Amino acid sequence: MTTERRAAADTPATPTASAAQRKKQEAMDARDALASALTLAGIQLPAMDIRTPWPDEARYALVHLGPCSAPVAHALAAVIAKGVSR
Repeated sequence: MTTERRAAADTPATPTASAAQRKKQEAMDARDALASALTLAGIQLPAMDIRTPWPDEARYALVHLGPCSAPVAHALAAVIAKGVSR
């Protein structure tokens, strides 16, 4: 194997546009599923959003939950605790 080919083989590939889109879609699906579950529990996080740490590519996408009030945080904690105790 030539040095050039070895270097190319050792370099991690950057995600293609379709791979980046799949990561964003995965995060949007997760956000929507979480929003639906929270709605069933009577909780709303209105600032939920999708973010990618890198502007030019999406190695992964994050579901940003945003700020919430103290009463909403308590309600969320209660729902989680209730689910854990089952």
